[in-house]
Amino acid sequence: MAETAADRNGSRPVQDPFNQEDRPRKRSNFLLRIDSWIDSSIWNAGFRVGEIWEEITIFFRRFRTRGVWKAVFEVAGEGMNAGTAGFVLLLALALPAFEETSGNWQARDDFAVTFLDRYGTEIGHRGIIHEDSVPVDQLPDHFVKAVLATEDRRFFEHFGIDFFGLTRAMTENVKANSVVQGGSTITQQLAKNLFLTNERTLERKIKEAFLAFWLEANLPKKEILRLYLDRAYMGGGTFGAAAAAQFYFGKDITEVSIAEAAMLAGLFKAPARYAPHINLPAARARANEVLSNLVQGNLMTEGQVIGARRNPASVIDRGDHEAPDYFLDWAFEEVKRIAGGFDQHSLVVRTTIDPGMQEAAEAAVETSLRQEGERYRASQAALVLIEHGGAVRAMVGGRDYGESQFNRASRALRQPGSSFKIFPYALAMEKGMTPDSTIVDAPIHWGNWNPKNYNGGYSGRVDMKSAFARSINTVPVRLAKEQLGEDAIGQIMGIAKKFGVETPIRRDVTIPIGTSEMTVLDQATAYAVFPAGGVQSRRHGIAQIVNYKGDVLYDFARDEPPAERVLSETANNSMNQMLTRVPYAGTARRAAVDGVLTGGKTGTTQAYRDAWFCGFTGNFTAAVWFGNDDYTSSNRMTGGSLPAMTFKRLMDYAHQGIELRAIPGVDNPLPAPGAAPLVASAATDADGNALPALQRPRSLNRDTTTVLRNLADAFERAKPLGAAGRLAAAPLQTSPELVPNTVER
Repeated sequence: MAETAADRNGSRPVQDPFNQEDRPRKRSNFLLRIDSWIDSSIWNAGFRVGEIWEEITIFFRRFRTRGVWKAVFEVAGEGMNAGTAGFVLLLALALPAFEETSGNWQARDDFAVTFLDRYGTEIGHRGIIHEDSVPVDQLPDHFVKAVLATEDRRFFEHFGIDFFGLTRAMTENVKANSVVQGGSTITQQLAKNLFLTNERTLERKIKEAFLAFWLEANLPKKEILRLYLDRAYMGGGTFGAAAAAQFYFGKDITEVSIAEAAMLAGLFKAPARYAPHINLPAARARANEVLSNLVQGNLMTEGQVIGARRNPASVIDRGDHEAPDYFLDWAFEEVKRIAGGFDQHSLVVRTTIDPGMQEAAEAAVETSLRQEGERYRASQAALVLIEHGGAVRAMVGGRDYGESQFNRASRALRQPGSSFKIFPYALAMEKGMTPDSTIVDAPIHWGNWNPKNYNGGYSGRVDMKSAFARSINTVPVRLAKEQLGEDAIGQIMGIAKKFGVETPIRRDVTIPIGTSEMTVLDQATAYAVFPAGGVQSRRHGIAQIVNYKGDVLYDFARDEPPAERVLSETANNSMNQMLTRVPYAGTARRAAVDGVLTGGKTGTTQAYRDAWFCGFTGNFTAAVWFGNDDYTSSNRMTGGSLPAMTFKRLMDYAHQGIELRAIPGVDNPLPAPGAAPLVASAATDADGNALPALQRPRSLNRDTTTVLRNLADAFERAKPLGAAGRLAAAPLQTSPELVPNTVER
């Protein structure tokens, strides 16, 4: 072998400590050691777990059961599993209920409000006057016993829900094949009165149960009973036993006799049916049942109640006292919203309600239900009437406030059907289309959705006004999909909000034909934009709020911003031209008020669950809904039937003796000066038979009313001067245009 120079010199090459060839090998060995450690650790852990599990299994084998005991423990184990799942479900259901208790819930009704109608006449009260609230210990013993014997005999024994009482009530109802007993406790009823509505839904009943438990856990029994007696509706527009005692007997609740206490206790079940000022015989019969309950519940003896049976209570003659309770409930919520920041909660509120209009609205709804409700299988209705300018003149929230205080005008959410189509059509008009523009009525698909027309057929190319009058479903869908541009659904939601719709609209491709729920109040608000010329209708029920010193705390005309334009004048005129065709050449011929130009749109939802007519003249806008509380289908009731007939009946009354306003953008057939006034024809039923006409009292014309209001404002601005009490009135504006040449009486 050849010798190198290094060998000859007697030296060896020095090994490099940073030898690049050794580093990969060392790294590989290190990773192999880590992998080996992980594998061994996992294997050892698994082996140990197996040993532990085997030890546990061996330990529990000594508890192994056979025969009957095995079945018992199997059922118990499955019960625990089901119980755990049920607990999680209950927690999920309880969370929405407990959200109702957020904030200072006891101060929600911390208002004492006296309501006046538009003319200044007192029409009712709302809120709680805490100074008049009587502690349970100070109430007559026979009154408390009468309430407990009738409403909740085991009140001081259960914890919110009386399962024994519920079972007993169900048994009695099955025996009678009808509802003869209720199973709700006083706590459940208080939970409904404080936090919920009277809407008959499963969700409400679940919330009611959880809130009953919550009240029992947070309040003593006597406080629960006091709140119940203070806040329950007692008929005649009164809330609470103290107010009812004053209204029916003219005395303090602490002074009522056994007979009077029994009559009051009988009102909690059905105040409309047993209100003594309406049906005294029924009230006395109900009071006799309460006396029997006292004896059966061992709370009093027959000898103690025999005097009350022989000498039943008499009541003060209140005449036909009827308060617009649905409107007052809504107005009270509006007062709390407006006056929430005021330092005073004892208020006098002038509302916009017109007693004559309210009575006519109630009569129109009740007449339609009595004459045609059974035929169409419709049991409920709601109506809102708004005058030009946004003032709510009438509100009907249901057929009978005493039977159900749930306001179907302001709270019930119902699909509007074709009456919602004003929004996609208005957007189309805003983007340059006209009533004479043409569009194709043909099958259309939007994702997995394939809308159908009411008659099942298609018309090919049609103009917009004909499609709107005939309520063709494919057209608004085609407008949204092909004509409105990017995010058409968002645009529809946006314009609905601009029109005054406060109910959140669901983002769904089906909303162009009205699948997203709305309230009757929202519908009336939106439709009132069209006779207002495309500006916000500014619906309102509160005209003025003052304290008991007379200081004006709120004035709608002063404190609310002016109406904003939400639809261009051109688009609004186009919409009015189409809307005024519907009552004359479309689906709402029964809504046309003879002598008064009428516009509007019908709406009928799937399976005939809801029927609508929303319409207007130059003076008034009204939204009318008919249906059933339990969402059952009607007998093919459409918006052009009962709703349209009810609208016409009310408008016949509303337009008597007033000056007709023009509908913007439409040639109105108004009478020439000096010509005979237009007279609306009588309303007709479904068979064309004339209904009895509602006669409206003669009233002042608009100019005279304006002068009188100016006089009233001048006197309000007057200031006392000197000891003699002379008044220095502010100058009265009497410009020629405000002074009529003639005055109608």
